[in-house]
Amino acid sequence: MSESMHWADRIAQLVKERVEKDKLLQAVVKEKGYICYDEKTPSGNIHVGSGRGWVIFDCVAKALRKIGLKGRFILSSDDMDPFDKPSKELGEEWNKYLGMPFRDMPSPQKGYKNYADYYFSRVTEKFPEWGIEAELQSTGERYIDGSFNPQIKKILDNADKVKQIYMDLYGEDTPAAKKLPFNVKCPQCGKIATTIATEWNKEKEEIYFECKENVVKFAQGCGHKGWISPYNGNGKFPWKVEWPAKWPMMGVVYEIAGKDHFTKGGARTIANKIAVDVLGYPPPVPSDGYKTGKGYEFFTVGGAKMSTSKGTGMSFRGISEYAPAKMLRYLIVKSRVHAVLDFDPYNDNDLLLLYDRYDKTEKDYFEGKDELQKRVYELSHVGKIPTSCPPHIPLNTAAFTIQIALFDVDKALDILKGLDMVDKEASKEDIEAIKERLEFARRWVKDFASDQYKFEVATKVSEDVKKSLSEKQKEALTLLKVKLSAKDYGQKELYEEFYKIKEETNVEIKDFFEAAYLIIINKKRGPKLAGFILSLGKEKVIDLLNQAV
Repeated sequence: MSESMHWADRIAQLVKERVEKDKLLQAVVKEKGYICYDEKTPSGNIHVGSGRGWVIFDCVAKALRKIGLKGRFILSSDDMDPFDKPSKELGEEWNKYLGMPFRDMPSPQKGYKNYADYYFSRVTEKFPEWGIEAELQSTGERYIDGSFNPQIKKILDNADKVKQIYMDLYGEDTPAAKKLPFNVKCPQCGKIATTIATEWNKEKEEIYFECKENVVKFAQGCGHKGWISPYNGNGKFPWKVEWPAKWPMMGVVYEIAGKDHFTKGGARTIANKIAVDVLGYPPPVPSDGYKTGKGYEFFTVGGAKMSTSKGTGMSFRGISEYAPAKMLRYLIVKSRVHAVLDFDPYNDNDLLLLYDRYDKTEKDYFEGKDELQKRVYELSHVGKIPTSCPPHIPLNTAAFTIQIALFDVDKALDILKGLDMVDKEASKEDIEAIKERLEFARRWVKDFASDQYKFEVATKVSEDVKKSLSEKQKEALTLLKVKLSAKDYGQKELYEEFYKIKEETNVEIKDFFEAAYLIIINKKRGPKLAGFILSLGKEKVIDLLNQAV
């Protein structure tokens, strides 16, 4: 397999080859397609780290479709999982639901079916913005509609094998080896975390359970006990058992997760053993039988790992306020799956470099220079790919222009046209792309950019600035005033004139630029000076020069 292939295409090829060698999988994909499957517990605001996985799944499904296979990305809400941590966001009044399935709790806001639907929808509502194409499901619904019933029976019929797998990995004292691998939802109190199942009647297909006080620390059981059918939503598997049970139930051929789940003896190790030894189903790529394979590396923000359950880090929903979703998608697509990915939206250089790299990849796509970069662009672009390369306005240029235009996008667009940075006959498609960048630049400058990218044009040159200017600087500024008054310049011509002023006055070019910036914005650095002067209008600059020298 060629190393020049994009990682999504290599994975798709690996999945295809795996299916071709396995008759069971051949029957599965014939019926259901090539399922790329992921699940998420909607316990709270879901962090951006999960977004890396979703983009990976989306890309692999797209890569499968590119080679003529029916690639499908399915994301399921694990809404039968129990509410197991008090919520700082919602307050103590929600503690009464501890131990209950998320799907049985009310929504924190109106308009959603339940707690799980609210938090799951908060991220999936953003999928179009990210270009993620996913079929959305509810794990709870799969229990209720009976989809899990065959796996429930098989697991309970072979409970001793499952217990032995736990004992082999964790020792005889592990709690999972002392109970049946199924959590009944108590029909009296509705809690699913407080029950222990101890007997399975294979003939009657009923399970004996007790809802007890000391099963978990975060919730108290009600004491109810008895026999119940485990089917049709009366309970769920523990998640380490539920994971492999989903594979034959859904027909999964590809499912990756964060690298913490792929550690030796971890959740994927158990899942693979249960899949092979109990369910008779081949674990999906990147696993191969008992071999776990590798999970994807973490997506950290400013070096910090994020947690949904602990409510730490930046949310998937919120990060697109700091950087456009298509840029973040590009960041994920261009990075190897097993490479650590860190992005700090408060770091100017991270954001500026991301924009510059995206623009270069887009340019390479239209120039046909690099097949790998072309594929990166295809997989990262959101929406229909444009017919020609859009004009590229660097983010720092857009930021400076929007400030000159006093944050008016249309006025900023006119300034860019005046500087010949935008073709006056630009297409509607190109204009929209530029406006999108100016709009983000406006938000970035107002809320996130550091002071070095912010400025305010002076109306009056301060006495301190005047006193700080050397005689050579004053001489150079005087000559600049004369030249600006004498004729109109284009951007390149004016830039060349600065070096003529340097030669005529023997001023250091650095000192010349510093003096000009001081009188215009009272800072020693600023936007590219020639374009800046022309954007402001030479009359405004001449007025400030008159005040200074």
